[in-house]
Amino acid sequence: MTQTHLPVYTLAELIELRAAWRAAGLKVVVTNGIFDLLHIGHVRYLTAARTLGDRLIVAINSDESTRNLKGPLRPIVPATERAAIIAALRCVDAVTIFAERTAEAVVAALAPDLYVKGGDYGRGATIDESRLPEARVARMAGGDVQLLAFHEGHATTRLIERIVSRYAGAASVGKGSPAGETESQSLD
Repeated sequence: MTQTHLPVYTLAELIELRAAWRAAGLKVVVTNGIFDLLHIGHVRYLTAARTLGDRLIVAINSDESTRNLKGPLRPIVPATERAAIIAALRCVDAVTIFAERTAEAVVAALAPDLYVKGGDYGRGATIDESRLPEARVARMAGGDVQLLAFHEGHATTRLIERIVSRYAGAASVGKGSPAGETESQSLD
């Protein structure tokens, strides 16, 4: 393992671990994403993904990959920290960080039994492969692909907008609630 005692691995290390899991007959699920500010939508999604197999591997976009996808102000949290946070979740068995725009190389290297992504990458059970090229790669490697329910209202961009809105113009962020906000309304 690299960097921490948490299950954060290089891709080479993860390929070896995946081979051991395959030899043990374990069903491996892979997903990927930025996971910039962890929120309940992420937790529900990852928990649901884990129920579909024996092991869950999460591939995290690097900082540069995230900037390429989301713009120069993202990520807010560095990739190594995002990986450690995701790895600390009980439902996650292993995490890796990838530098490419998509996780196609990770999916090809790991050949998961199941590749999952949120329902916002398709319509119903129909996958939009132009937005999700990893699906084609997973199928070519012999795996299945499944879209999980997308929970409206739970997105990192919305969370960032809420924080900016609540604290815009606040004289001192972190020292009590913004004017007019009750403790029950705060994000903490």
